[in-house]
Amino acid sequence: MDTDSAAIRHRSAAATTKGSGGLRLGERLRQLRVAAALTQSELAGERFSKEYVSQIERGKTRPTAETIEWLAVRLGVDAGFLANGVATDERGRLEGALARAEALYEATRNEEAAREYDTLVPAAKAMGVPELAVRALTGSGRTQMRLGSLRLGLQLLNEARAIVEGGSFSDLERADVFYALGVCRYQLNSVQTALGLLNEALALAERSGMPSDSLRSNILSWRSRCWRRMRDYEAAREDIERALQLAEDADDPRTIGSAFFQASLVADREGHWVLARSYAEKARAAFEELSDRVHVGRLTNNLGGLNFLLGKTDEAVTLLKEAFSIALDNGLDQDAAQAVSSLAQINLRTGEPGKAQEQAEHALRLLEGHEDYLDEIGNAQLVLGRALLEQDQLDGAEQAFTAAEASFDQLGSASHRAAAWVAKGDLAARRGDDRLAAHLYRTAAEALQDVRF
Repeated sequence: MDTDSAAIRHRSAAATTKGSGGLRLGERLRQLRVAAALTQSELAGERFSKEYVSQIERGKTRPTAETIEWLAVRLGVDAGFLANGVATDERGRLEGALARAEALYEATRNEEAAREYDTLVPAAKAMGVPELAVRALTGSGRTQMRLGSLRLGLQLLNEARAIVEGGSFSDLERADVFYALGVCRYQLNSVQTALGLLNEALALAERSGMPSDSLRSNILSWRSRCWRRMRDYEAAREDIERALQLAEDADDPRTIGSAFFQASLVADREGHWVLARSYAEKARAAFEELSDRVHVGRLTNNLGGLNFLLGKTDEAVTLLKEAFSIALDNGLDQDAAQAVSSLAQINLRTGEPGKAQEQAEHALRLLEGHEDYLDEIGNAQLVLGRALLEQDQLDGAEQAFTAAEASFDQLGSASHRAAAWVAKGDLAARRGDDRLAAHLYRTAAEALQDVRF
């Protein structure tokens, strides 16, 4: 990989120095013709007219691939270089390097993928081939999102968006970039913006008329998340039902797993815990087939929570400990924190506030620096506050509840804020301030609290 990347950098630099990569086909044709000491008539020979060659050079017409091949032979150059300013072997090396970076991303070897993209993004941009630049920028943006560098990911994806909106790209290619941007905006808690981008991505994919079952399923799965955040569970359910059908049509285990994962979350929010568990088990089976331990761990965590809600505490604890172990094996502190936070909730609800406090504090330490996990940070702060409240540490509980409210304010979720207000109401009631408690409970009720385990 290092050898290929070095070769790409060297050749891209050479292309930039010569200026060929930045020229239009017609300008490149004229320069090559003049360098070969040929007139337009001589280049056209008996196959074309002088006027046709002139039209190509002035950018009035785009020759077919067959014509480009014929002209390249006449000029003694590579057809790929004539068409794009990049020789075929040079482009092939970059495409191979991009394919390997994409494979690293699919294998969730994110740090390695990021290092490769650090080289490939400038190389692809210097080469002057728009489709390769978009491929590199989008891949790099997605990788940075996984690593938690959401602002950098957004910057890379916006560069890709500028290229696909201004070039001769298909609607399906544009849809893929808009989809990635929608995911990034959602993770940045810009839910309304994310919804608009995902709507545009879906419209482009459907308008393209090209096979896109997996892409449309993924778009709908993420749009379902937006509806859930906005508490429109009917819309969330409709989207996820469509996503499941498209995933099954695509017959792609990863798409199927993602759709069942989101279907489980929708069912959980609606209180259908048996159905939610069934969906989560199907999702986990799909990711086990892919040997994707990261998603297996996340679903194991969710299954632990669902089993607790269904009254199976021992099974829940076993699953959550397994999820914690998987997260540690994969170096994912944020996933480990979710498992510990869930264990804290179980201990809190089963009368072990001391253990709950220790685990909530552990979860918060693991989540330091992961601002893209505001919901989990807020939930851990809430559990910590309630554990302290149960131990009559009222000042500490107040600090934890205030921190949770601040986290949920950043998240922009009224239902999450309502959970913090209820907790603060319980604290006020413990202190004997019934008026403040009533006000907080009323405020929470007006926000239509719907937070569950």
